[in-house]
Amino acid sequence: MENHIHLLIEVGAIPLSKIMQGLQFRYTRYFNRRYGKDGHLFQGRYKAILCEKDPYLLELVRYIHLNPIRSGVVKALEEYRWVSHLGYLGKVRDNLVDEEFVLGQFGNNRQIARKRYRQYLIEGLGLGHEDRFYEVKDQRFLGRDEFVERIEHEKDKRGSVLYEVSIEEITREVGKHIGIPLDRIGSLSRNRDGAYGRSLVAYLARKLSGDLIKDIAGYFHKEPATISLGVAKVERLLMRDGSLAERMDQVEKNLIEGRKKKYLITNA
Repeated sequence: MENHIHLLIEVGAIPLSKIMQGLQFRYTRYFNRRYGKDGHLFQGRYKAILCEKDPYLLELVRYIHLNPIRSGVVKALEEYRWVSHLGYLGKVRDNLVDEEFVLGQFGNNRQIARKRYRQYLIEGLGLGHEDRFYEVKDQRFLGRDEFVERIEHEKDKRGSVLYEVSIEEITREVGKHIGIPLDRIGSLSRNRDGAYGRSLVAYLARKLSGDLIKDIAGYFHKEPATISLGVAKVERLLMRDGSLAERMDQVEKNLIEGRKKKYLITNA
């Protein structure tokens, strides 16, 4: 925008602080060299809001991409080059945006996904100002109360360790202790037991070895959104089902016993 930018970033192993430090330093150096300036370019520290992916990801993509129109900067989104919209449409290729996950929410066929994505943005033009995107909790979180509670709980477990454990091993342990046949967990059908088993595997794969949702989805040949929703369901179940929590604790202990540690999760 004219005096600020919006970035939607999924953070992995590299902390957000390091990502932003590198981005701001490199862009400031580029800007100063190009325009013969020196000194600071950005005013103050960036503002970071942790967003709940499942209900907000696509809405945030739409919200950010429609900003130039709603602010009166342009009349048609395709006229504005400073947004990743053209990349999602396949009209610009600059390797700056990972399109896979977002377009994957609209289907496996890339051409159809692009059309659905564009229609999704068009439908958003009539929605006007979205108050819910300003309902930030504690000035840090955008999401449901359960999401905020979970994040705060995870913050208390600083120094949690990730292990070198494969999805195949996790699948076998879940099948054995939860009582779901392996062929159902790996099935391409919409069997309820199979979906439940895959969700448990995905939950453990993320927690124990830090696997990405898109990688887990690829392993099971499912949509990332389906796996993500399944993980969220398991997290809610574990909060109210003590029996399941105990069995999952046992599965975790069996999987990490004697395992080689990969690295520590930090909250920098």
